[in-house]
Amino acid sequence: LNVGQGSLYPALYRLEDRRWISAEWRTSEEGRRAKVYTLTPQGKKQLAAERSAWRAFSAAVDQVLHAT
Repeated sequence: LNVGQGSLYPALYRLEDRRWISAEWRTSEEGRRAKVYTLTPQGKKQLAAERSAWRAFSAAVDQVLHAT
């Protein structure tokens, strides 16, 4: 999976605006500042819903692909 900065950071900002992730600045092992993102409780609920929807979609596609 290769995601460019032009896609990644806007997506992270949208997730943060929706309160699905939180962000904080930390110092990395190399001594550089790094922004660290963490799932919020709301984000965990949303992730569970997205997983469920993905599994249903994936199962439907699998049925189509294996239909005889």
